[in-house]
Amino acid sequence: MDYRRFQDTYIVRIDRGEEILSTLKALCAKEDIRLAQVEALGAVDHAVVSVYDVPTKTFFKKELNGPMEIAGLTGSVTRKDGEPYLHLHGTLCDQELKAWGGHINELRVAATCEMFVRVLNGEVGRRLDEGIGLNLFDF
Repeated sequence: MDYRRFQDTYIVRIDRGEEILSTLKALCAKEDIRLAQVEALGAVDHAVVSVYDVPTKTFFKKELNGPMEIAGLTGSVTRKDGEPYLHLHGTLCDQELKAWGGHINELRVAATCEMFVRVLNGEVGRRLDEGIGLNLFDF
C-alpha cells in the first residue's frame, strides 16, 4: 500500500496480493481515522461477499475466485470499542460480466485497488442492536 493525503482525503493504492479490508483497517489505525467515507475500484482475484438475513440474524456468504473487477466499492469507517470499524458493500464483475454484490467480508487485490478515503470531522461509534443483530451507528 502507498498513500498520500490531500486536504480531507487520502488517496490510497493497495497493491497486488494485499487484502483490502485489513489494509484499510491498518491505514485507519495508523492515521487515527475515526470517521470516513470510502470509495474504490480495482481488480481482485478472491472475494467473500454476503447478504444479511434479519429474521435469522445470519450472513449468507459466498466465496468468489478468479479475475474480477470492482465495479464499485463504497462504505464507512467508524469506531467500535476504540478500534476502526469498516462497513463496506461492493459490486464485483466476473469474466462473463456477471455481477456479484453485497456486504464485503474479504477482497484480495489481483492488480491494483484505487481508493479514496474522505475523512470527516468527528467520531461515530457502533453498538449492537439486539433486535436486528447488527452493529448500528451510535451517536
